[in-house]
Amino acid sequence: MKLSEMRDLLVKRDIQLTKSLGQNFLHDAHQLERIAAAGELTTTDKVLEIGPGLGPLTELLLKKSDQVLAIEMDGRLVEVLQERFETDITNSKLELLHADALKYLQKEPRDWRDWKLVANLPYSVASPILVELAAGVRAPKMIVVTLQLEVAQRLMAPTDDDHYGVLTLLVQLDFKPRGWFKIPPGCFFPSPEVDSACVCLVRREPSLLAADKRDTFRKIVKKAFSQRRKMMLKLLKQDWPKEKLDSAFTALNISPQERAEKLSLEQFVALTEKILSPN
Repeated sequence: MKLSEMRDLLVKRDIQLTKSLGQNFLHDAHQLERIAAAGELTTTDKVLEIGPGLGPLTELLLKKSDQVLAIEMDGRLVEVLQERFETDITNSKLELLHADALKYLQKEPRDWRDWKLVANLPYSVASPILVELAAGVRAPKMIVVTLQLEVAQRLMAPTDDDHYGVLTLLVQLDFKPRGWFKIPPGCFFPSPEVDSACVCLVRREPSLLAADKRDTFRKIVKKAFSQRRKMMLKLLKQDWPKEKLDSAFTALNISPQERAEKLSLEQFVALTEKILSPN
């Protein structure tokens, strides 16, 4: 879908885009092709798309995959998509849901293991959607999403990077960063006030941490980064016994003066295991 076609459709339908919904539609054909290519789609793949908008990416996903489930919150855009992809909906190639994607994911504990998420996520809810979808054994096998550059940098950050933090660890617990690329503001309509990027993450096999230990991992990570400039041992002592923590830090050769950003994902996993161990 060309920019001129996008403008004409919005005018014809008298659709005023809503800033609070993060409605900045990607129209650049080259960037859309790059996103679809990053998903490494085959004719047997099932794809989840969140925030299809007017459907330029949806069109590519339908061509390259077996099945697409698209979740759109704006009822005006749902009507456009229903008309534009009527044949695909009739043939069950496309399932179109009019729903708040975050609430849907929270209420529907669906198994996404055989799915890929490929989407231009609404920036206002990108982080909570990713945390909700990327956690645990039901997570999709691949995530390819366009989002705000700052969020992309946090998702892909290595240890001891300025962007390394809670979001990094919650997502990288289950996903390995594969790559990313910037997308200029001019590729969107209207142009966003922030820079954007597309990231690609692949689900870890096997998982790094058992399901019954994940709540503790999340609690440790959030507490450790609650005050970045403070020594994490002091922060963790607010919730765990001093003796247990001292023993775990010694066993893992972690300095009592260490700050959270210095610890790798693997060290946080090991710390979780130690804190939960009976000894």
